[in-house]
Amino acid sequence: VQLQASGGGLVQAGDSLILSCAASERTFRCNAMGWFRQAPGKEREFVASITCGAGGGTKYGDSVKGRFTASRDRDKGTVQLHMNNLKPEDTAVYYCAAQQDGSRRFRNGIYIMDYWGKGTQVTVSS
Repeated sequence: VQLQASGGGLVQAGDSLILSCAASERTFRCNAMGWFRQAPGKEREFVASITCGAGGGTKYGDSVKGRFTASRDRDKGTVQLHMNNLKPEDTAVYYCAAQQDGSRRFRNGIYIMDYWGKGTQVTVSS
């Protein structure tokens, strides 16, 4: 399965942006989907995750709590990342990822993902 993220762009500090991610196969069954980001010269950072089951439980990285919200459209098989009050330090390439159904792997409480998209650039100017 391939994941395609979209919605990145150039915005100003304080603006909002919505990223979307879709799987290439509508029949793809996932346990969870998430967003990670990587800024130049920095390690990849966990941003948010949402379970694919009925509960739709979410987790967030400390740096985005209260500003970002993960949601999903189960009918369309897509997940979104609603980013509010963006800051220059949010500038990064954002990656969509998915953990396949039946996998229950975690590292430090964060889902270990099986599939990764190519990423979309988000740039926040001050």
